[in-house]
Amino acid sequence: KARVVSALRAGVPGAPAEDVGHVVGFMGDGINDAAAMRASDVGISVDTAVDVAKESADVILARKDLAVLGRAVREGRRTYGNTIKYIKVTASSNFGNVLSVLAASAFLPFLPMSALQLLLLGLVYTLSCAAIPWDRMDEEFLASPRRWDARSIVSFMLWMGPTSSVFDLLTFAALFFLVAPAATGAPWAELAASGDVAGMAAFAAVFHTGWFVESLWTQTLVLHTLRTERVPYVQSRPAPALAAVTVAGVLVVSVLPYVGGVADALGLVALPAAFYPVLVGCVVGYLALVSWAKGRYVRRFGSLL
Repeated sequence: KARVVSALRAGVPGAPAEDVGHVVGFMGDGINDAAAMRASDVGISVDTAVDVAKESADVILARKDLAVLGRAVREGRRTYGNTIKYIKVTASSNFGNVLSVLAASAFLPFLPMSALQLLLLGLVYTLSCAAIPWDRMDEEFLASPRRWDARSIVSFMLWMGPTSSVFDLLTFAALFFLVAPAATGAPWAELAASGDVAGMAAFAAVFHTGWFVESLWTQTLVLHTLRTERVPYVQSRPAPALAAVTVAGVLVVSVLPYVGGVADALGLVALPAAFYPVLVGCVVGYLALVSWAKGRYVRRFGSLL
């Protein structure tokens, strides 16, 4: 029995990729089943089995119902899918933000966001992700077992991270040359040349606030785009809890610049009307680019998650 299990796990040399190795479970209740359970990926026994069989098992069924195994497999795959979903999306998002900050620091006369605002942004995003464990997974993902592959996280991060940086840099340009000058009444060069310290501080505050709001919008909405290989909301709907929590996070951050005491403490200011067409354009363009990059990634690597 153990040799059969080992052979199934190893696969046939030279066989097609889908036949090279299997995830093998073995069910047994006797002494002669212990070795096979040890050799398998998942050893399964029952509570009436001999002690050595139960000690060798990974799962012990408390009642005679094999249907529970099917439900457990689906739940395990869903749990793994939601876990890797969070890791990949968050890693790529953070990597993209680091690239954006590094690029902006080389050209901007001030940091694109304050440390406190960055920490708050990370906190709100993390809280928005709190409902991911309850999210749905597509049926095609649940149809076959998955193996942990750390290299896929790196490839996902390197593929998707720079994608977000493209629109971050476009947002920086729009904020620096359009939105902030409209709010302060003068471009940065003119404020700096005249030594208008208050004007430069107001200019930077508008810039910080604009990127603060835009960052959470894009980070949150890209989570919905990258949670599935399908078209989000049309072909694959998120769990209600995930949709509610992410919408709440976006609304809270969008309102913060207009809440007096809180905005002052965080260095945020009310944004001019010129900012919102820029926000909509950047978000729509970013999601379109991510959807295209997602399709290319799936074609190259075979799977999104």
